Amino acid sequence: MGLEIVVLIVILGLLFDYTNGFHDAANVVATPIATKIVTPLVAIILASIFNFIGATQISGVAQTITTGLVQAHDATQSMVLAAVVGAIFWNFLTWYFGIPSSSSYALVGGLIGAALVQGGAETVIWKNIVFKVIIPMVFSPIVGFFLAYLVMRLLLKTKDKRIFRYLQMISAGFLALSHGLNDAQKSMGIITLGLLAAGMIPTPHIPLWVIGSCAVMMALGTATGGFRIIKTMAFEITELKPIQGFAAEASASVVILLASFLGMPISSTHMIAGSITGVGSARGAKAVQWSTAKKLVWAWVLTLPGAALASASVFKIFLNILS
Repeated sequence: MGLEIVVLIVILGLLFDYTNGFHDAANVVATPIATKIVTPLVAIILASIFNFIGATQISGVAQTITTGLVQAHDATQSMVLAAVVGAIFWNFLTWYFGIPSSSSYALVGGLIGAALVQGGAETVIWKNIVFKVIIPMVFSPIVGFFLAYLVMRLLLKTKDKRIFRYLQMISAGFLALSHGLNDAQKSMGIITLGLLAAGMIPTPHIPLWVIGSCAVMMALGTATGGFRIIKTMAFEITELKPIQGFAAEASASVVILLASFLGMPISSTHMIAGSITGVGSARGAKAVQWSTAKKLVWAWVLTLPGAALASASVFKIFLNILS
């Protein structure tokens, strides 16, 4: 039975990576689509390529997921499986309603919920949850907002704004690259934790085949496109032109790349939403549709506990079936 569960963890881990790609595709293609510098199809293809490149680069995020959030020696295959199922459920639920929630925090919440059922509060490494998840979760979109606001205020003084049609292509590529670097690492980490729990690898070292398969699935998911969420991100927060798109993408990319190398699994969804809101605010409060921003904040608040509850429920079902 152990091998079957490991295979299921790998399959569902890759499925989560795929849902992460199509769910979070909005983050990396919303701005170029809104500013019309490329067609939606071209935006998604380019984002898929850069997502793949970013996903093949190792940052500290995968290690945080594997050994930094729950006690690795207490992890079981059923716990990891429940965490992934809970995260996938949350991704599909929020995608269906067009809510740009965070796949990152869905997976972290799923891991916390399953760990609490598995071994209680001592199974969770709360210090890392606070410093590597909750604090970055709260402050990264705020940093993105103010950084984008300041960049936008500076760029508004630029006389020839036509150049931003070309600069935005570069910033969109960096955003897709940073998304792959941070988000694909989470799936790598959860699959590696499952392999470790099953005793199939001696140390929490990420196998090369896990890196490659997660990179491919992330790119395929992005290529599918999350058009329900693209509509929210591209058109329902503020009006975007190439100069705004460049400012939002550049600001979000800087924060995501920094967090990736610090091993912080932050949300690219929250980052780009915060940055888009920041560039809109630079033109005045009336330039932002605050009702949409409020909806994003609610998704921001509810994802971690919602996914935790989903995975805890799944794990209890597993335990009842196995008992």
